[in-house]
Amino acid sequence: MSTLLTPIPALRPVPVDRDAAVGRLRLTLVGAGQALLGIPVGLVVGILWLVALPLTLAVVGILIALLAVPAGRALAGVHRRIAGDLLDDRIDSGYLPGEGRTAVGLLLLWLRDPARWRDFAHLWFSATGGFVLSGLPALLLTAPVAHVTIFVVDPNIGWTFLLFLSGPMLLTWWLVTPALVRARALADRGILGHSRVAELEERVAAVEETRTESLDHQAAEIRRIERDLHDGAQARIAAVGMNVGLAEKLIGTDPETAAALLREARETTLGALEDLRSVVRGIHPPALADRGLAGAVQALALPIPIPVTVAISVPPLPPPVESAAYFAIAECLANVVKHAQATRAWVTARHDGDRLQVVVGDDGIGGAAADGGGLGGVARRLAAFDGTMAVDSPLGGPTTVRMEVPCPAA
Repeated sequence: MSTLLTPIPALRPVPVDRDAAVGRLRLTLVGAGQALLGIPVGLVVGILWLVALPLTLAVVGILIALLAVPAGRALAGVHRRIAGDLLDDRIDSGYLPGEGRTAVGLLLLWLRDPARWRDFAHLWFSATGGFVLSGLPALLLTAPVAHVTIFVVDPNIGWTFLLFLSGPMLLTWWLVTPALVRARALADRGILGHSRVAELEERVAAVEETRTESLDHQAAEIRRIERDLHDGAQARIAAVGMNVGLAEKLIGTDPETAAALLREARETTLGALEDLRSVVRGIHPPALADRGLAGAVQALALPIPIPVTVAISVPPLPPPVESAAYFAIAECLANVVKHAQATRAWVTARHDGDRLQVVVGDDGIGGAAADGGGLGGVARRLAAFDGTMAVDSPLGGPTTVRMEVPCPAA
């Protein structure tokens, strides 16, 4: 199959040799297969679609639609594969996800899914213009066989007439077959491909969702900072103020008690300073600012009770991306300590010029879910930078979390 679907070369004159002949025979066979998918298969499925549309309010219409629409998607998938291989291109479908929906929910989803209507349009193209484009090379090639058969049945026709009919057809087959098959592939890509408008619409929707999640995350971070300041540094500083005020009143009458209150105020001040440092570390770790991502992750790995191999080689990155990567790695390593039961872990990171690529892995028991707990938060944090996260964590391990963030070097 892969040999049949090698890309079509550029449309330019080629030598008349064995390879060129084999290439045209290959394209003719591919076209014949596409024609057979158009008639009768595509035509039958297209008719079922037409029958199902006015009957969707009845049970029989729903049953027909549940048969015809997936069949149309399957046929479209075959044509996307063929056209993509012939054009050396990837043709995305862009179907709306329909997992977990009822039959009625699926029908409603299909009615508003542009990709399904592209499938419907392609069914009729396959049975009409597409059938002609795909079937003509086979017709031009096999017509001389019919001529020979006629000659065998009636030799009186003569070789001259046979050559008059067959010669131009074979020459036409040789000349037009690559162009016809390529035209069919381009038409399939144009009909079935995920349009640029649809891509932009999906991108806008993803940006809106990411923006909402980022705002929610920022609001949660602000609340956390406020809570930490209120419960920690603010309470300690208030206590310092009270102790200093009491000491001021007692310094003349009870110097010893005043001195004790001042010592307590000093200790409380040190505690408040440590609370403030803790809050600052939660916003932007000093190690990240001082030593970059590699040094900060090495410092992060030191207190972990299992060996952690750190191999990070990245140029200076934009601070927001660097911070997001640091906290993502921190969350992954925290999951290793809490849940993985691992004996070792590793962190690697590199930058290919356009993207930061980070891998965090362990040899633990596996079973980590990309949408669960802390990893879900990591995915949302990275999504704010158009980043992605993929989790490979089969039961029994090992676990590998791959993260990518598009960003130029700082």
